[in-house]
Amino acid sequence: MTTLLGIHSLSKSYGTQILFEDISFTVSLGARIGLVGPNGSGKSSLLKILVNQEVADDGSITRKQNLRIGYASQTPEFPDLSCEEVLLQGVSSDDNFELLIKARCLLGKAEFTDFSQNASTLSGGWKKRLDIVRALMIDPDLLILDEPTNHLDLEGIMWLEKLLLRERTGYIIVSHDRYFLENVSNTIIELNRCYPQGLFISAGNMSDFMENKTAFLKAQKELERSLSSTVRDEIEWLRKSPKARTTKSRSRIDRAYELIDTLSDVQKRNKTTTVEIEFSASERETRKLLTTKNLTKSLGDKQLFKGIDLALSPGTRLGIMGKNGTGKTTFLKLLAGMIPPDAGTIKYADDLRLVYFDQHREHIPPNITLKEALCETGEMVNYRGQYIHVNGWARRFLFSPDRLLLPVRCLSGGERARILIARLMLKPADILFLDEPTNDLDIPTLEVIEESLNEFAGAVVLISHDRCLMDRICTQILGLGEGVEQQLFADLKQWQEGQNQQAKNQKLQNKEPLKETVERVQDKKSTTKKLSYKEQKELESMDESISKAEATIAHLQNELQSPEIAFDAQKSLKLYRQLGEAQKRYDALFERWQQLELEK
Repeated sequence: MTTLLGIHSLSKSYGTQILFEDISFTVSLGARIGLVGPNGSGKSSLLKILVNQEVADDGSITRKQNLRIGYASQTPEFPDLSCEEVLLQGVSSDDNFELLIKARCLLGKAEFTDFSQNASTLSGGWKKRLDIVRALMIDPDLLILDEPTNHLDLEGIMWLEKLLLRERTGYIIVSHDRYFLENVSNTIIELNRCYPQGLFISAGNMSDFMENKTAFLKAQKELERSLSSTVRDEIEWLRKSPKARTTKSRSRIDRAYELIDTLSDVQKRNKTTTVEIEFSASERETRKLLTTKNLTKSLGDKQLFKGIDLALSPGTRLGIMGKNGTGKTTFLKLLAGMIPPDAGTIKYADDLRLVYFDQHREHIPPNITLKEALCETGEMVNYRGQYIHVNGWARRFLFSPDRLLLPVRCLSGGERARILIARLMLKPADILFLDEPTNDLDIPTLEVIEESLNEFAGAVVLISHDRCLMDRICTQILGLGEGVEQQLFADLKQWQEGQNQQAKNQKLQNKEPLKETVERVQDKKSTTKKLSYKEQKELESMDESISKAEATIAHLQNELQSPEIAFDAQKSLKLYRQLGEAQKRYDALFERWQQLELEK
């Protein structure tokens, strides 16, 4: 198989912090790699080295000749240009018209409807979409995406999954979204110093990786036990008097010291640390913390939701789902008492303690130190009535005391997220309102958060695009939106089934406007002339003609989705023209059918 990239003994450090050391692996044509690892392990730095935005301290990279790499960063920003201009910027071609068609095809794939929209004013999720399709403009052999699901809602993540599975190009994706990696990866690579080579490569998806990783770490633990027993015997032999060892070979002495060093390395790798997260609850005994009746809210002329009745008790884990614009964050703020409802009531238990975690997050000044971010005054934090020294508090969140004087700006996104979780833990609460709390957090930290939220004594109201977290935490789901969305569901699966059924119903409604029109026409007494023989025959054949027109439209739409067509501007343009003509033909047939029905 063709090798696109060869990574040879690569190392990278920032000051005294070693990100990764002496790592090697290859990327082959068609590889679909999910890159995971703890926060601070150097995943984003590795991607930047691969695209020549950063330089490695040591090692080398070999690239296939004329290799084209498309890169989408973790936090894309755009100039004051239209979406169309952003895609055309920096891409050269002998045929500018062909380039324009390609840009419009990709914007269509990303579900943009207004290509002239100013890119700098887009929301975080739409900026992500634009950055991803910008990376596709160069027809890359390899696509590199850094946290592409951050700021995307569930609908956006589903779009990205479908896009990646359709594209022919291989990719390397840094992500902590476990369900996303399960669906799009055929190889998982973890950067982690708990492995002998600094990384672990597992063929298959996320489930295969978790199984293989567990087996490997278990085997490494067994190796430690075996080595410990052997080393004890060798140390006992080394302690014997020199006379007892005169007949022993020098090679055994060397081997004994090698075994001691090997055991030390294995013990270091097996020594894993996890974030200690335990949210503070007020331990109140009230069974009803919050109740709502007929809760209704609008934004301008748009009604977001209406008539919602809820009751939150200790142990309730409510997840809020819905498309962008359905009012998820508005509903969360409304429950937290931050904004008033248009109608309905919210009743709180006496002296209720509410803690709100904002998706835009508390701003931590980049120039303050890690110590100041974790402990705003003095040397101690007050956690559940106990005073803990900042050094010990930092260790709970995997920060070594020697890093406490580092400026916050030097920390990774995941490390800054851990600071915010640390601040959140210091606030006793009856109800936690969490708006996208998992962005930038690594998988081990996510697993600890899941466990901590399940053990929290109060209630939790959660918005998250992390399907795995929602599945494992939520005891019920509130769907916001139109129709079937605005109701309570037992779990995420039931909500998704409701969404799928609603989509099917909508599709059926769109496919059967003719039947509804017939019923309306037949309810009226027709005063028009009777159809001629020729018109009657035309009407009888109309169903078949309309069905054929619908089939033609469906066929052309499928053709436009195929990878072979996506980057062929000439064929794409031809198909778009055919699709336009087919749509006109369908509209004309429908209009003629209505006319004949009225005259019948």
